[in-house]
Amino acid sequence: MTAKCEVRVLLNDRKKQVLQAVIEEYISTAEPVSSGTIVEKYSLGFSSATIRNDMAELEHGGYLEKPHTSAGRIPSVKGYRFYVDELLNDENISLEEIQYIKTQLETKVNEIEDLTKITTNTISDITHYATVAIGPNSSNNLIKDIKFILLGERMLMAVILTENGAIKETIIKYDEDINQNQVDGLNYTFNNKLRGKPLEKIDKPMEEYILSTMSDQVNVIKPIILQMNKAIEESDKIYLKGANNVFDFPEFKKVDTARNFLSILDTKEQMLEVLNSGFAKDINVYIGEENEKEELKDLSIVTFKHTVGGKDLGTIGIIGPKRMDYSKVISIMKYINKKLNGES
Repeated sequence: MTAKCEVRVLLNDRKKQVLQAVIEEYISTAEPVSSGTIVEKYSLGFSSATIRNDMAELEHGGYLEKPHTSAGRIPSVKGYRFYVDELLNDENISLEEIQYIKTQLETKVNEIEDLTKITTNTISDITHYATVAIGPNSSNNLIKDIKFILLGERMLMAVILTENGAIKETIIKYDEDINQNQVDGLNYTFNNKLRGKPLEKIDKPMEEYILSTMSDQVNVIKPIILQMNKAIEESDKIYLKGANNVFDFPEFKKVDTARNFLSILDTKEQMLEVLNSGFAKDINVYIGEENEKEELKDLSIVTFKHTVGGKDLGTIGIIGPKRMDYSKVISIMKYINKKLNGES
């Protein structure tokens, strides 16, 4: 990078136009951009000498970089950041893409997880980037109601309803008969202790309280707690789409970049950390070195909160090269969010 020789450069409207043209050309071609290319392909109305001088000043200011093997220039992280914050068109979406999104979102869904999968698939299909999704943070998700339903003499269903409308279900099978009176007792005891509490694993003190309250039902309660904890843990399930697509981008021909990308996808904990890293805004953009993890220094991540009717459905993230088409990605995200919430 050129950070060592950065100087303060005031970006007037002309320099902003030149910077935008360079970034969008580089996003499109993955080739360093020359002043001649900008003159030839972009009708900015400035001479080649003016554009060349502006590009030199943008380089000195740290917005552009010059690769050693090329006379052209490429955007720096600082340049991408200015583009995302100040220059980006967030309505960069075609009629065909609009129609495709409408068609996909009209698909009948039976569960919240189905809607998240459809949204994730749609974003990946349009952008061709890797797209990942996780459910809402369970620690902030309060239990509204727990319902136990007797499905047979030796089978019970536990249904957990949360304040944000999420539903978790699990089936418990027994080696001995259970009856409706036992189920009624379970409904009372579990709701009395867990209603209004965060949707987290049932910890040891809570388990001991429930067992002591229904000490004569230990064989019934222990399998319930085990299965409920498993169902709650699956709230942090990660859904991934389009991981193979990124290898079509030239950046991922580099072994280190490909290895780092696969490393991030390799563990659930790392992926959760990436997607849950701070939400100052509904849409967050992390470019290259702005990411805390070393493995992400050559990648960019765009995340947004997935909400419907004010209910938190989790987080969706798009992972791609620093040369990501931010305008397209953010436009798609915003449009999908509007459609999910019934806006025109």
